[in-house]
Amino acid sequence: MLMAPGADVAHGRVGPAWLACSALAAFGVIYVMTVRAEFDESLRDGRQPRYLLLALAALTYATNIAFGHSWILLFILLSLACGALLGGKQLAIVLLLLSSSDGAISGFHGGGVWASAATAYGTFLSGLVTAAILSLHQLISQLRPTRQKLARAPVSQERLRFSRDLHDLLGHTMSVVAVKAEAVRRLAPRDLDAALSHASDIESVSRQALTEIREAVSGYRNGSLTAELERARSVLDASGIAVTVQESGPPLASQTEALVGWVVREGVTNVVRHSGASSCRIELDTDGDRAVLRITDDGDGSGAGSGACAQGGGWRAGGTGLKGLAERMSMAGGSLTAGPAPRRGFQLTAELPVEEER
Repeated sequence: MLMAPGADVAHGRVGPAWLACSALAAFGVIYVMTVRAEFDESLRDGRQPRYLLLALAALTYATNIAFGHSWILLFILLSLACGALLGGKQLAIVLLLLSSSDGAISGFHGGGVWASAATAYGTFLSGLVTAAILSLHQLISQLRPTRQKLARAPVSQERLRFSRDLHDLLGHTMSVVAVKAEAVRRLAPRDLDAALSHASDIESVSRQALTEIREAVSGYRNGSLTAELERARSVLDASGIAVTVQESGPPLASQTEALVGWVVREGVTNVVRHSGASSCRIELDTDGDRAVLRITDDGDGSGAGSGACAQGGGWRAGGTGLKGLAERMSMAGGSLTAGPAPRRGFQLTAELPVEEER
């Protein structure tokens, strides 16, 4: 771009030569300083690039008014510098002003209508393309770390899913096995048939647990609510806890049923491990637009461990299981609350939106 004005000076089309050469050299130096400042992160947001841009604009207008001819190309360089620094509405106004000035000055020095229009168009397009390319480059730079985060997110989610599934599966299964084994030990001396029945249950639960763990690893496990309720009855009976199950309303969609089954599993496991209860009531109501599950026991927390436990006469819900369930429920649009029952003991309440089966 600077070669054309330099040719004007060399062929004596503009003068005085020393002034034109000095102006051309000054323009080149200021242009380089402006562009470097615009791409320097430590300077870009300061005042220096704008001051340099103003100086470049003043020199561009002064040389074009004084010399004309090929010096009109300096407007294109000025437009490039503006496109690198400015943006949005401000850039549009500046580019319109520069292209209008370019065309007007070109016409003032005897340029034809088409020549003036062509230089004005070139000035406007140069700044616009520069701004577009730099904006695209900046967007790509911002998207790169986002893409890396998105690539890591599924891995973290899968780890969290597997951690929850493994905890819920093994926690419940080990509780059932422990309770059944204790029952075998108690019953073996006086009632061999009952002891063998519990031993058979241990075998059945262990085999089922192996299948569920394989499914959890594969990520395709969907629990059966009916099966979970039957297991709940079995493990509570074996623990000497009287159980009442009450169901009302239509069947649930498979995904909702699976999630309610997880709540039954974890809730009953906590009752067996931590409550010290003599009775437990499981209520499921699927009427309306939300399914509500309540697991209530009359325990005093005398068996409290790492789950729901008594503390200072009140109750608190802790442990990995209930926290994991609360996160699952939240992601499904539901809620999980745990605390003292209305009369005595502990109550776990889960609510989920009812979805139609697809």
